Amino acid sequence: MTTFVDRVELHAAAGNGGHGCASVHREKFKPLGGPDGGNGGRGGDVILVVEQSVTTLLDYHHHPHRKATNGQPGAGDNRSGKDGQDLVLPVPDGTVVLDKAGNVLADLIGQGTTFVAGQGGRGGLGNAALASARRKAPGFALLGEPGESRDIVLELKTVADVALVGYPSAGKSSLISVLSAAKPKIADYPFTTLVPNLGVVTAGSTVYTIADVPGLIPGASQGKGLGLEFLRHVERCSVLVHVLDTATLESDRDPVSDLDIIEEELRQYGGLEDRPRIVALNKVDIPDGQDLADMIRPDLEARGYRVFEVSAIAHKGLNELSYALAGIIAEARASKPKEEATRIVIRPKAVDDAGFTVTAEGEDLYRVRGEKPERWVRQTDFNNDEAVGYLADRLNRLGVEDALVKAGARAGDGVAIGPEDNAVVFDWEPTMQSGAEMLGRRGEDHRMEAPRPAAQRRRDREAERDDAQKEYDEFDPF
Repeated sequence: MTTFVDRVELHAAAGNGGHGCASVHREKFKPLGGPDGGNGGRGGDVILVVEQSVTTLLDYHHHPHRKATNGQPGAGDNRSGKDGQDLVLPVPDGTVVLDKAGNVLADLIGQGTTFVAGQGGRGGLGNAALASARRKAPGFALLGEPGESRDIVLELKTVADVALVGYPSAGKSSLISVLSAAKPKIADYPFTTLVPNLGVVTAGSTVYTIADVPGLIPGASQGKGLGLEFLRHVERCSVLVHVLDTATLESDRDPVSDLDIIEEELRQYGGLEDRPRIVALNKVDIPDGQDLADMIRPDLEARGYRVFEVSAIAHKGLNELSYALAGIIAEARASKPKEEATRIVIRPKAVDDAGFTVTAEGEDLYRVRGEKPERWVRQTDFNNDEAVGYLADRLNRLGVEDALVKAGARAGDGVAIGPEDNAVVFDWEPTMQSGAEMLGRRGEDHRMEAPRPAAQRRRDREAERDDAQKEYDEFDPF
């Protein structure tokens, strides 16, 4: 069963916003108490967060569809809906987030680093929030926005200071097992290691991580073997260690040729030219291995490599190698620029930025794109004439109608608001009127202005008592 996964496709869906409520307050002796519909709750976000205890993307391999909870709809008596709960997904340190086209969206390094993979939808306003001096009793509410849904790719690039590279069965797993507390699977056949192994090494006051990258053979950078699958795990390292087998049983191989082949694969993969290299001649505990190491060491040193003769079995040369790596890593850490606090960049809105664009598509179709118009369309209940009229008012105040006139639109032309695959299209009529205006001014309920029967009867009784008292006072003989 697979226990290590370093690349998955995740389908993230944020929660939808709750719909607003259209309600009129009802209470004894108050037949029309005014609008009291509450707002809908916000939909939950989908958030990726780096967690050091997580080392694989296996959980998302088995369960790639993740969805946050929706916001609850509003209710009468000014009760707002409950917000949806955010869905927090832990990912390993070093996870890269990409879109389906391969563009990097985020590089998550460091405990607690977060990325919002899906933004929850806004809750719709209830009719109580939509009431105004001109619109005393709105008979509609705004719909909640749908949550953001998108497919992303998660790639794990191991965050290690040292990467051990070399042919299968060169002794990389054995070396990492004696340098650290890692316990990888070790056997005497190629491709024993099928996943990168990670260990922690302490050398003096320096603590660093070391990774064993499996599966490098000729053609690895083009996908042969396991190399292309795991070459990404060497990208973040500070130093590369070539582990060369000086006691190989294959007659067509020798350590120098192995190094040249691995270097060619690293060159074709790219991005590793500036990393320092160290050569570890492994298995020198075997007599033939020691003799071969003595023969090739001058040639490797002439090329500029620092060479260490080691044996994982006999524990030979491990301290020298460990402290040499610690020195290189300490220098690399010291040369890194100091981390500065995140700078907040404020980009003011341009004076001539209307917040939307109008483009002509053909002779009789115009498309409106912009955050506000598209959001307003998503929040409009097109089954309610009053809501459609409210949308028309908002678009007119934003300047959409003026922009359509300047673009050459005429009455009856088609207007599409939104992208091509999800747009609302209607025939444009300047100063659009909805059916609700036939009843009076938009957004008003004339029942609020009609006299109340109980109040009228009370006023009639008070008037009768006043008239009776007046007659009594006029005819009072005293």
